Amino acid sequence: MSLLEAGVPQCTGSAGTIQWVIKPQLKDLGEMTVRRVLPSKELRMVGPFIFFDHMGPAVFPPGKGIQVRPHPHIGIATITYLFEGEIMHRDSLGYVQPIRQGAINLMTAGRGIVHSERAGSDLETTARLHGIQSWMALPAEQEECAPAFVHIPASEIPAIEVAGVQVRVIIGTAYGSTSPVAVHVPTLYLELHMPRDASIDLPDHYQELAAYVVDGDVAIDGHSYTSATLAVACPDKAVSLHAQRPSHVMIIGGDPVGHRHIWWNFVASSRERIDQAKADWRMQKFGKVPGDDEFIPLPE
Repeated sequence: MSLLEAGVPQCTGSAGTIQWVIKPQLKDLGEMTVRRVLPSKELRMVGPFIFFDHMGPAVFPPGKGIQVRPHPHIGIATITYLFEGEIMHRDSLGYVQPIRQGAINLMTAGRGIVHSERAGSDLETTARLHGIQSWMALPAEQEECAPAFVHIPASEIPAIEVAGVQVRVIIGTAYGSTSPVAVHVPTLYLELHMPRDASIDLPDHYQELAAYVVDGDVAIDGHSYTSATLAVACPDKAVSLHAQRPSHVMIIGGDPVGHRHIWWNFVASSRERIDQAKADWRMQKFGKVPGDDEFIPLPE
């Protein structure tokens, strides 16, 4: 459910700015453990963001690394944003593209795509991997759009300074800068590096907003939020962050797209569409990833 549907009445007056404080659940992916922030038992979505995983930091010895076999998606657009390391993306459209620090690989699943995520060129060395994997639900009229992929290098993502805070505008418009990453609904995705005692007011033209503290300690309305915490703002509340020590923060949000069902890697506005995707993957009716013949079977 979106924030506006969440049924939390204490979001006015003295209740302050924050309506949800979410601590992630640990998920073992085999090669490493991730912190799953969204969806959570408290809240399913923030704006269009329906999935948000904090990966690492993980250290892999030579010859070891992430090995996510080909798997399908529908109804979403995905971004894996790395702070450290490299992941090699391959998909059923034929794209082969390494994901590196600060760059954007936007994969739009639409009616269906298959991709794999494996260790990159650092496989034969001791390697670190650290970043965020997020999914954005597509609006209803775009759920069955053609799948697509676009890569935008780190050098093309706006990097600005605001009140001493280093800001990268990954998606959306903020502080007079607009990201070149095109999405289907108004969306905000920022990376902030805040020195101790720095303060910043977040953009106020998005309906839903949340701050995830990757590392550090930030105050909102005098309340402290530390590493691996998502602070979700009340709708239409102005949000100001104050760093109580050097802090690394991701901002997510945007306009809601309505209720979505999520099962495994499938997101849709109807259960029937997810059932169809299950059947299609079981029968291997999705496309293949050239050069990567393995696949993850449908969970039973």
